[in-house]
Amino acid sequence: QVQLVESGGGSVQAGGSLRLSCAASGNIFSINFMGWYRQAPGKQRESVAVIGSGGNTDYADSVKGRFTISRDNGKKTVYLQMNSLKPEDTAVYYCYCHIHDVHWGQGTQVTVSS
Repeated sequence: QVQLVESGGGSVQAGGSLRLSCAASGNIFSINFMGWYRQAPGKQRESVAVIGSGGNTDYADSVKGRFTISRDNGKKTVYLQMNSLKPEDTAVYYCYCHIHDVHWGQGTQVTVSS
């Protein structure tokens, strides 16, 4: 059984920063890729950032240069540093990891006010 627990969401004004964390626990030997999706009200879920086991990363065009994804393999944790936040970044952010299957966190709300 794999569980993902997210933390770090909240409310911030435009231009501010937040750091999301997502810790995996359970019967885990190694994790392949880890990442973050988000879903805004009335919109489809979209990929924000992903990081491979070797540290290679990929970002949505809308967050490039503002968000940074990283991971600590020893802690089985993935992070999302979000800078220069915009109101359009408001969404529920979900972390995920791929081991044998894809596992999801419960989601954390990020609200950016103008």
